Amino acid sequence: MKHALFTLILVLAGASRPVPEGMVAVEGGTFAMGANRPHYEDEGPVHEVTIDAFAIDRYEVTNAQFEAFVKATGYRTDAEKNGSGWVFRKGAKDWGKVVGANWREPEGPGSGIADRSNYPAVQVSWNDAAAYAKWAGKRLPTEAEWEYAARGGRTQQEYPWGDNLKPDGIARTNYWQGSWPEENRLEDGFYYTAPVGSFPANDFGLHEMVGNVWEWCADWYDENYYGNSPTLNPPGPGNGDLRVARGGSWYCGAKHCGAYRNAYRGRSPQDASFNNVGFRCAVSLH
Repeated sequence: MKHALFTLILVLAGASRPVPEGMVAVEGGTFAMGANRPHYEDEGPVHEVTIDAFAIDRYEVTNAQFEAFVKATGYRTDAEKNGSGWVFRKGAKDWGKVVGANWREPEGPGSGIADRSNYPAVQVSWNDAAAYAKWAGKRLPTEAEWEYAARGGRTQQEYPWGDNLKPDGIARTNYWQGSWPEENRLEDGFYYTAPVGSFPANDFGLHEMVGNVWEWCADWYDENYYGNSPTLNPPGPGNGDLRVARGGSWYCGAKHCGAYRNAYRGRSPQDASFNNVGFRCAVSLH
């Protein structure tokens, strides 16, 4: 009923397009972006941002969806063209570039996705994600839209569901529990990615906005951008060396990453591919 109400409000407000299947309408509004007590300097200062109505994918883009794009277009990802992707393998001490790792074999040759059609697509670069979004008639969300959506209408909470990482002692997303890299206690049930929709949605009806996989955003990254960000629909810097990614992943633990927070700002080269980075898409509704 709540999401139907959002859609009704958008229609009454003159939204110019219907909400595509699989997406959630997010009513425009104003929120405090960033962190009042930032863990890192680039999370501040907190600044007021107004966002126009948009829709965003309920789930991260899956292997099945990405495969449909590849079959329709013949697209080759950056990892396929480069011949390798970045992988953290179970039992490893750090990341390594693995020859043959790509979206079809995310942990390297022999890993496969035959039983992972409903898992988020990984080993997709920013370029790959943007190409998929264009093909689908969508786009990548801006960093501001992503954070607004992750907060789900709440104010300055740490996680999409509140300030407690594990309400009632139960993991609310897929992240690393234990001493990295020796032990992952798997309290959430997964070592690598989890199928989309495995964990409860936030108040906007969006699943796994943090944890599971990092999500590419449209913006270039600038650590000082919050100090001069526009108030209305900030698009991010006009250029840069790195692209923004948000939300952390299955790899992130409290003592070695902790990026599964609403305010954490990740970044990577736009042609880089990892087995913990994926994306979801957005469309404007105005």
